[in-house]
Amino acid sequence: MTRCHLVALDVDGTLMSYDGRISDEVRAAVRAVRDAGMHVVLATGRGVHSAAPVAHSLGLTDGWLVCSNGAVTARLDPAAENGYEIVRVVTFDPGPALRTIALELPDALFAVEDLGLGFRVSADFPEGELSGDLEVVSWEELTSTPATRVVIRSPGSTPELFHELVERVGLHEVEYAVGWSAWLDLTPGGVSKASALEDVRQHLAVQPHATVAIGDGSNDVQMLRWAARGVAMGHAGDAVRAAADEVTGAIEDDGALAVLHSLLN
Repeated sequence: MTRCHLVALDVDGTLMSYDGRISDEVRAAVRAVRDAGMHVVLATGRGVHSAAPVAHSLGLTDGWLVCSNGAVTARLDPAAENGYEIVRVVTFDPGPALRTIALELPDALFAVEDLGLGFRVSADFPEGELSGDLEVVSWEELTSTPATRVVIRSPGSTPELFHELVERVGLHEVEYAVGWSAWLDLTPGGVSKASALEDVRQHLAVQPHATVAIGDGSNDVQMLRWAARGVAMGHAGDAVRAAADEVTGAIEDDGALAVLHSLLN
């Protein structure tokens, strides 16, 4: 293909294993792609408070971050506080969705992203599942705070039941992605990694044909369709693989490595 100028990379399950490890080989390949003059953009469901340290650990100190599944766009800047500047935020009213799901799953845990800090939560989440500062707040505060991202977790449920719930209650006002466990991410309607990446692409004046994206989750489907070359990880589900132009190896095989190396040839 024509030499790529924008490379969008999911983090968890793509660059990083589920136990939080990024191999030295992947780190080196990301830096090589960056050093070759391409724009490397991490596009993740993580909040900016969690995404920026990953970028820094990869050697990315300038450029762009797409966070919170597209609701937050930040510019990496070593001179800025915490190494980044937030440049775009899209929020929604989480109240209707939270109240609807709470009626169906009264034992569920709810979290509303606290931009740049962590999450406001309805109760304690399982250890290690949320990053940043966590503050337990009242249901009234949780449902009335404009949100970039809402997490709904039901430890006793399954992804299949979550899919059925989403269909049954009809979450039309927000975008959603059901995670690998009983986990549901809600973001503002019409917002996705793809929509935020398109804004970044236009800002950087990169041609549409000069884009590559790698991902593994349901929140990556639109991003893979957006890219001229969309690559699904080998362990991705059927819907994700169907949205991609090609499939690489799984996370345990550092599947992203082959794609990154191909951009340098």
